[in-house]
Amino acid sequence: MILLQNAKIISNHNTVIQTDLLISGNKITKIQKNIPVTEEMKVFNVEGKLVSAGFIDMHVHLREPGYDYKETIKTGTMAAARGGFTFVACMPNTNPALDNPGIIRELQDKINKEAIVRVRPLGALTIGRKGEEIAPYQALKDAGVIAFSDDGDGIQNDQVMKAAMMGVNKVGMPIMAHCEDCALAAKGALHAGKFAREHNIKGISSASEYEQVKRDIKLAEEIGCHYHVCHISAKESIQFVREAKRKGLNVTCEVTPHHILLCDDDIPTVDCNFKMNPPLRESSDRKAIIDGLKDGTIDIIATDHAPHTEEEKSREIHCAPFGVVGLETAFPLLYTHLVLPKTLTLIELIDLMTIKPAKLFNLPYGDLKVGAIADLTIIDLETERTVDPNKFLSKGKNTPFKLWNLKGWPIMTIVNGEIVWKEDEK
Repeated sequence: MILLQNAKIISNHNTVIQTDLLISGNKITKIQKNIPVTEEMKVFNVEGKLVSAGFIDMHVHLREPGYDYKETIKTGTMAAARGGFTFVACMPNTNPALDNPGIIRELQDKINKEAIVRVRPLGALTIGRKGEEIAPYQALKDAGVIAFSDDGDGIQNDQVMKAAMMGVNKVGMPIMAHCEDCALAAKGALHAGKFAREHNIKGISSASEYEQVKRDIKLAEEIGCHYHVCHISAKESIQFVREAKRKGLNVTCEVTPHHILLCDDDIPTVDCNFKMNPPLRESSDRKAIIDGLKDGTIDIIATDHAPHTEEEKSREIHCAPFGVVGLETAFPLLYTHLVLPKTLTLIELIDLMTIKPAKLFNLPYGDLKVGAIADLTIIDLETERTVDPNKFLSKGKNTPFKLWNLKGWPIMTIVNGEIVWKEDEK
């Protein structure tokens, strides 16, 4: 049994209250003031720290199988726990791709042995993620995947995407689409904007994203599937999703912390830690993202945690891989730069990272109430610290947020009633 004394929680009435919280087994069994202490309890006086349902990240690259020099199940889930995440969905752009049930079962065995937070895999949409032949969706579902994606690549062929939507819809699961028209992306490295032009860097147009979003929404309307846009970045894409929602379509989307907080005006110099896919776009796109969060067009926040080695990220910009890490800094970044300036409320931010992704993907997590599974994170909202990549538990140190001063750092993470990470006491 774990007793958290003097915790601040968000109540059913969407107010912050101070109370005690008791965990027995893997469930929250009491939420009330002054719970009597018994001998069998581990007692933690959290002294007014915020206790939230554990964060859920539906878009994480754990890099196994095939790329364990970048990240492993163990290091990736350690990073997740340190960031307050109790559930992550791992993407299928591995080697081999997660396109058959045998690979899924092997991965799940490794997850069961090495993960310290909950992990569920996504299955590939197409065999080998080549965009040519659809994967065996029912067999993948039976093996344990929770959605389907070819993340890292957009499906170029309209008929293949239509077949994928029909097949995924038949097994009652969502498509999580990486939207990128390769012809329009033109092998660029950064957004096709002012910074790229000034530094003679080949650019990636916003049209490379929004043209596929537009195509896919038309197909989703015809087929009736749950269509989810990964890492949305362009204002036009957001407007297409907004219009689809107004029509009552089952179209949803996610956004990353780096697209919420940065645009290409913020790139200080040619630095591959600012190279991600989709790229940081213009200030008008960033404004559209904020508006989309406020009005509910954007459903959830996901990190797109994408670790790479220092050697890879030190290459020339057109040769370096896309992607930045995000698990260990997501909440502090968003609390500091969205909640404290009153762009979003604390309750709204936590909803975007807990109950909303849980409901969107039919997960039995994300809630903080008596009887709920005890997946929790305890957060210090007051202490300010500096982002230091050398202290990351992830193998990846590739962040654009180095040396940012932030508040809102998780200090303890509980999964299934067990403490899986606790900040070292100084």
